[in-house]
Amino acid sequence: MKSAIIIHGTGGYPGENWFPWLKGKLEDEGYLVHVPRFPTPENQDPEHWFEAFEKYEEYVGIGTIIIAHSGGCAFLLRLLEKAATKIRAAVFVAPPLGIMPIAHYKADEPFLKEPFNWEKIRDSAKHFLVFHSEDDPLICIGNGERLAGELGVNLVRLRNAGHFNAKAGYTTFELLLEKLRPIL
Repeated sequence: MKSAIIIHGTGGYPGENWFPWLKGKLEDEGYLVHVPRFPTPENQDPEHWFEAFEKYEEYVGIGTIIIAHSGGCAFLLRLLEKAATKIRAAVFVAPPLGIMPIAHYKADEPFLKEPFNWEKIRDSAKHFLVFHSEDDPLICIGNGERLAGELGVNLVRLRNAGHFNAKAGYTTFELLLEKLRPIL
């Protein structure tokens, strides 16, 4: 089964930014796409997010692509640490890893305070993509650089993309889809 899951970030929700657009594009490619709602900023911690994710676990397998934005990237890393099955691809857009400045660090901290098991994370997906903007006002690019380095991939570095949200003009994300096409 070809499935995709899009994970929003801190203070986010399923219908914002480029998520509905990407959902439609992936459905056009034959993917079953889910965009779960996670508790944020209240109850934003691994326990509550894993609880919210439970009903989507049946859609996670070798044909799955998981795309995460902002604070959702930290959850995706924790998800990959626990993965029983290797997924097709993990995509990170504006990920926080703890390198300051991070505007909403207190909300993201429950996901970041324990060290990541990078070996397990690297073994849990066949492909990785990491996007970060040089002018992200919420999460500095050092986070994207570190994640790309840990995963052994090139950072997709952009200028003038802000936080890849609607405020920065990101209601569509053509470059992400273009980079995903060879993986689909």
